[in-house]
Order: sequence, then structure tokens, then C-alpha cells
Amino acid sequence: MIVKEENWSNIPLLHIVDERHENSNIPTVIFLHGFTSAKEHNLHYAYNIAKNGFRVLLPDAHLHGSRDEGLDEVQLSLRFWEIVLTSIEEMDVLHKELQERGVSKIGMGGTSMGGITTLGCLTAYPWIDVATVMMGAPGYVELAKAQMSQFERRGFKLPITDEERKSLLNTLAIFDLTKQRKKLNNRPVYFWHGENDTTVPFEPTFNFYKAAKKDYVDAPEQFEFMADPTAGHAVSRMGMLRAADWFASYLNE
Repeated sequence: MIVKEENWSNIPLLHIVDERHENSNIPTVIFLHGFTSAKEHNLHYAYNIAKNGFRVLLPDAHLHGSRDEGLDEVQLSLRFWEIVLTSIEEMDVLHKELQERGVSKIGMGGTSMGGITTLGCLTAYPWIDVATVMMGAPGYVELAKAQMSQFERRGFKLPITDEERKSLLNTLAIFDLTKQRKKLNNRPVYFWHGENDTTVPFEPTFNFYKAAKKDYVDAPEQFEFMADPTAGHAVSRMGMLRAADWFASYLNE
């Protein structure tokens, strides 16, 4: 397995591929890390995905990993949606790079913040063929409002005006999949979520899944939710392996 540290259009990433396929034009998976994490923390996903014959890109999100600017967790939390929206924009940059390299089939996935970003990308980019969402949330507006309320209950004053808050929520609504689930367009999507998750609540995502499942009447097997009744905000090995298998099942078609 080859692991290279590269920089694509100023986006630092790890590029993982089985040496047998290094020079082949094979499908590519972009896999996104979680909040306060970094690209190398998802190498176990990359290995299991790549061994099935895919190229994998693990980018560092804005203000994370090699792009760290020394912010503490509270400072990062206040810029959470800036980070997510920057990642959504940067996925278009990576897509253009992949097109130039002749790649036509692309999957995307992520954990926590990476799963949230993946769901936003599904509203924006029809070129995503297959997705895996680990502990993600499609309801951007609902989640942002909950985060703001939590900050204020903890005694933090949000450094934004009422007008800026309204503007942010309007922007997030553009990428809120709960408001435009038809944009899934029957693409294969796999969810994993722990029922005891207190960081990204289980119920809103599961409720979205149940509603959107009705749109998959012709191919219900392409829309799957794996709930773990004992897990919190940490993906089980079984959940991780199922994500790798999901790409193997649908990205080669």
C-alpha cells in the first residue's frame, strides 16, 4: 500500500493506493476526518477502502492537521461552520483535479464533521456517485441552532450579530439536505450512528433516513442505516468495515 503526502491546489492530503493500481485509472474515494482530528487519523478507513481497488484521498480540513493555526477547541468550535463550508467548496477543487487526471467515478465519506460535510456535498454535487456517512447530520440549520443555544447556555457570547446569525442560517439552508432530500437522487448512501451519541444526536439523522428511505422505492438496498445501540460518538470496527464494503459494492458498478 502506497501512502503519499501531497498538496492538491493548496489542499494538503494523504494519497493512498495499492501499489498494483498506482498508475491505473481507478475510482477514487475522498474521505473526510472529524472535528479536531486530521487526515492521518482515518488511515484505517483508507487502507480498507484502497485494498478493494480504489484510490483514496484524505484531505486536511481548514484549520486542522497541517493547516492548524493553534486555535483551542472553543475557538475552533466557534468556526465550525466556516470549516464545513470551506470543505464543501474545496471538494469542488478536488473534483476538478480528479477530472483532469481522468477519474470519472468518485465516492465520498467521512466521520462526524466529515460526515456532516459529506451530506452537505450531496446537496451541492451530483458528481458524487456513492457516499458513506459516519455520525453525520443532514439538518444543518437545526444543528447550528442547537450548537448556538448550547454555547449560550454555557455562558459564551457568540461573536456574531443577529444579522450575521440570520445570514449564516440562510447559507446553511442551501446545504441542508432535510430541506431538499430529492437531491440524493437515489445515489447509494450508507449511514452509521451510535444511539448514545451526545455530540451529533442520533434521532434527527435517523428520522431523516426514515423519511428519505421512501424515495428509494426502486432500490431500497442502496440506502442503508446501521444503528449501534451501545455506541456513543465513536464508530465501531463493524461500522468502519461496512463503509469500506459499501464502496466496494457500488463504486465499481
